[in-house]
Amino acid sequence: MKVLVVTGPPYSGKGTQCEILEKHLGFKHISTGKRIRLEKEKNTRIGQIMKDYEEKGMLVPDEIMEDLLIEIIKENEEGKGIILDGYPRTVSQVDTLIRILQTTGKQLDLGLNIEVPKSELLVRAKNRAKNSDRKDDQDENVHIRRIEVFEKNTQPAIIYLKEKARIVDIDGIGKVPIITERIISCLSLF
Repeated sequence: MKVLVVTGPPYSGKGTQCEILEKHLGFKHISTGKRIRLEKEKNTRIGQIMKDYEEKGMLVPDEIMEDLLIEIIKENEEGKGIILDGYPRTVSQVDTLIRILQTTGKQLDLGLNIEVPKSELLVRAKNRAKNSDRKDDQDENVHIRRIEVFEKNTQPAIIYLKEKARIVDIDGIGKVPIITERIISCLSLF
Protein backbone atom coordinates (compact mmCIF):
# COMPACT_ATOMS: atom_id res chain seq x y z
CA MET A 1 0.00 0.00 0.00
CA LYS A 2 1.34 3.41 -1.00
CA VAL A 3 0.73 6.49 1.12
CA LEU A 4 0.13 9.96 -0.28
CA VAL A 5 -0.44 12.99 1.96
CA VAL A 6 -2.27 16.08 0.71
CA THR A 7 -1.89 19.10 2.92
CA GLY A 8 -2.57 22.81 2.82
CA PRO A 9 -4.64 25.41 4.60
CA PRO A 10 -8.37 25.17 5.21
CA TYR A 11 -10.35 26.09 2.09
CA SER A 12 -7.38 25.37 -0.21
CA GLY A 13 -9.26 22.70 -2.17
CA LYS A 14 -7.56 19.65 -0.63
CA GLY A 15 -10.77 17.62 -0.51
CA THR A 16 -11.69 18.38 -4.11
CA GLN A 17 -8.24 17.45 -5.37
CA CYS A 18 -8.17 14.29 -3.24
CA GLU A 19 -11.47 13.13 -4.75
CA ILE A 20 -9.99 13.60 -8.23
CA LEU A 21 -6.78 11.80 -7.24
CA GLU A 22 -8.78 8.93 -5.77
CA LYS A 23 -10.23 8.23 -9.23
CA HIS A 24 -6.97 8.91 -11.06
CA LEU A 25 -4.78 6.69 -8.86
CA GLY A 26 -7.28 4.13 -7.60
CA PHE A 27 -6.30 4.96 -4.02
CA LYS A 28 -8.71 5.32 -1.10
CA HIS A 29 -9.29 8.97 -0.17
CA ILE A 30 -9.19 9.33 3.61
CA SER A 31 -10.52 12.70 4.68
CA THR A 32 -9.72 13.03 8.34
CA GLY A 33 -12.40 15.73 8.56
CA LYS A 34 -15.08 13.40 7.14
CA ARG A 35 -13.87 10.58 9.33
CA ILE A 36 -14.10 12.82 12.38
CA ARG A 37 -17.66 13.79 11.40
CA LEU A 38 -18.53 10.09 11.02
CA GLU A 39 -17.11 9.35 14.47
CA LYS A 40 -19.22 12.22 15.85
CA GLU A 41 -22.37 10.98 14.08
CA LYS A 42 -21.84 7.53 15.56
CA ASN A 43 -21.29 9.25 18.91
CA THR A 44 -18.19 7.17 19.60
CA ARG A 45 -15.84 8.07 22.43
CA ILE A 46 -13.46 9.55 19.87
CA GLY A 47 -16.35 11.34 18.19
CA GLN A 48 -17.50 13.02 21.39
CA ILE A 49 -14.01 14.35 22.12
CA MET A 50 -13.57 15.51 18.55
CA LYS A 51 -16.89 17.34 18.55
CA ASP A 52 -15.87 19.53 21.46
CA TYR A 53 -12.62 20.55 19.76
CA GLU A 54 -13.95 21.04 16.23
CA GLU A 55 -16.83 23.27 17.29
CA LYS A 56 -14.27 25.61 18.85
CA GLY A 57 -12.17 25.60 15.63
CA MET A 58 -9.36 23.81 17.49
CA LEU A 59 -7.26 20.80 16.53
CA VAL A 60 -8.14 17.41 17.97
CA PRO A 61 -5.46 16.16 20.44
CA ASP A 62 -2.69 14.10 18.87
CA GLU A 63 -3.35 10.94 20.89
CA ILE A 64 -6.93 10.81 19.61
CA MET A 65 -5.78 11.34 16.03
CA GLU A 66 -3.15 8.61 16.51
CA ASP A 67 -5.83 6.10 17.50
CA LEU A 68 -7.88 7.10 14.48
CA LEU A 69 -4.89 6.88 12.11
CA ILE A 70 -4.00 3.36 13.28
CA GLU A 71 -7.59 2.31 12.66
CA ILE A 72 -7.58 3.88 9.17
CA ILE A 73 -4.33 2.14 8.15
CA LYS A 74 -5.59 -1.25 9.39
CA GLU A 75 -8.83 -0.81 7.44
CA ASN A 76 -6.97 -0.08 4.19
CA GLU A 77 -3.88 -2.31 4.39
CA GLU A 78 -4.90 -4.51 1.48
CA GLY A 79 -5.64 -1.63 -0.92
CA LYS A 80 -3.47 -0.09 -3.63
CA GLY A 81 -2.89 3.05 -1.59
CA ILE A 82 -4.38 5.77 0.55
CA ILE A 83 -4.55 9.53 0.24
CA LEU A 84 -4.44 11.19 3.65
CA ASP A 85 -6.35 14.46 3.43
CA GLY A 86 -5.83 16.78 6.38
CA TYR A 87 -3.27 14.76 8.32
CA PRO A 88 -0.67 15.42 9.70
CA ARG A 89 -1.51 18.85 11.13
CA THR A 90 1.14 19.25 13.82
CA VAL A 91 4.85 18.52 14.17
CA SER A 92 4.12 15.71 16.63
CA GLN A 93 1.58 14.21 14.18
CA VAL A 94 4.35 14.11 11.54
CA ASP A 95 6.45 11.97 13.88
CA THR A 96 3.40 9.86 14.73
CA LEU A 97 2.60 9.26 11.06
CA ILE A 98 6.19 8.28 10.21
CA ARG A 99 6.38 5.98 13.25
CA ILE A 100 3.04 4.28 12.56
CA LEU A 101 3.92 3.75 8.91
CA GLN A 102 7.32 2.31 9.81
CA THR A 103 5.83 -0.11 12.35
CA THR A 104 3.42 -1.36 9.68
CA GLY A 105 6.18 -1.71 7.06
CA LYS A 106 5.03 1.29 5.05
CA GLN A 107 6.38 4.73 4.26
CA LEU A 108 5.15 8.13 3.23
CA ASP A 109 5.67 7.90 -0.53
CA LEU A 110 4.82 11.50 -1.46
CA GLY A 111 3.24 14.64 -0.04
CA LEU A 112 1.48 17.44 -1.89
CA ASN A 113 1.21 20.83 -0.21
CA ILE A 114 -1.44 23.08 -1.79
CA GLU A 115 -0.51 26.73 -1.24
CA VAL A 116 -3.16 29.49 -1.26
CA PRO A 117 -2.85 33.05 0.14
CA LYS A 118 -4.93 33.93 3.23
CA SER A 119 -7.03 36.52 1.38
CA GLU A 120 -8.14 33.89 -1.15
CA LEU A 121 -8.82 31.36 1.63
CA LEU A 122 -11.27 33.76 3.28
CA VAL A 123 -13.10 34.30 -0.03
CA ARG A 124 -13.34 30.54 -0.52
CA ALA A 125 -14.58 30.06 3.07
CA LYS A 126 -17.44 32.50 2.46
CA ASN A 127 -18.33 30.74 -0.78
CA ARG A 128 -18.29 27.34 0.89
CA ALA A 129 -20.58 28.64 3.65
CA LYS A 130 -23.23 29.46 1.04
CA ASN A 131 -23.45 25.80 0.00
CA SER A 132 -22.80 24.06 3.31
CA ASP A 133 -25.16 22.71 5.93
CA ARG A 134 -22.35 22.40 8.45
CA LYS A 135 -22.80 24.67 11.46
CA ASP A 136 -19.06 25.35 11.72
CA ASP A 137 -18.93 26.59 8.09
CA GLN A 138 -21.41 29.39 8.80
CA ASP A 139 -19.32 31.28 11.35
CA GLU A 140 -16.74 33.71 9.91
CA ASN A 141 -14.91 33.70 13.25
CA VAL A 142 -14.41 29.95 12.88
CA HIS A 143 -13.01 30.54 9.35
CA ILE A 144 -10.44 32.97 10.72
CA ARG A 145 -9.63 30.71 13.69
CA ARG A 146 -9.10 27.70 11.41
CA ILE A 147 -6.64 29.67 9.28
CA GLU A 148 -4.83 30.96 12.38
CA VAL A 149 -4.58 27.42 13.78
CA PHE A 150 -3.19 26.30 10.42
CA GLU A 151 -0.58 29.08 10.45
CA LYS A 152 0.44 28.35 14.04
CA ASN A 153 0.44 24.54 13.98
CA THR A 154 0.30 23.12 10.47
CA GLN A 155 2.69 25.40 8.58
CA PRO A 156 5.53 24.39 10.93
CA ALA A 157 4.44 20.75 10.53
CA ILE A 158 4.68 21.05 6.75
CA ILE A 159 8.18 22.51 7.01
CA TYR A 160 9.15 19.66 9.33
CA LEU A 161 7.51 17.07 7.05
CA LYS A 162 9.70 18.32 4.20
CA GLU A 163 12.72 17.19 6.23
CA LYS A 164 11.25 13.69 6.57
CA ALA A 165 9.70 12.97 3.17
CA ARG A 166 9.38 14.14 -0.40
CA ILE A 167 6.86 17.01 -0.38
CA VAL A 168 5.94 19.05 -3.45
CA ASP A 169 4.45 22.55 -3.17
CA ILE A 170 1.48 23.10 -5.49
CA ASP A 171 0.18 26.52 -6.53
CA GLY A 172 -3.47 26.35 -5.42
CA ILE A 173 -4.66 29.46 -7.27
CA GLY A 174 -6.85 28.94 -10.33
CA LYS A 175 -9.68 26.77 -11.51
CA VAL A 176 -9.90 23.18 -10.26
CA PRO A 177 -8.75 21.56 -13.55
CA ILE A 178 -5.65 23.76 -13.70
CA ILE A 179 -4.67 22.85 -10.14
CA THR A 180 -5.33 19.18 -10.95
CA GLU A 181 -2.96 19.42 -13.94
CA ARG A 182 -0.26 20.82 -11.66
CA ILE A 183 -0.76 17.93 -9.25
CA ILE A 184 -0.87 15.23 -11.94
CA SER A 185 2.41 16.52 -13.37
CA CYS A 186 4.04 15.84 -9.96
CA LEU A 187 2.84 12.26 -9.74
CA SER A 188 5.82 11.02 -11.75
CA LEU A 189 7.72 11.45 -8.46
CA PHE A 190 5.43 8.84 -6.92
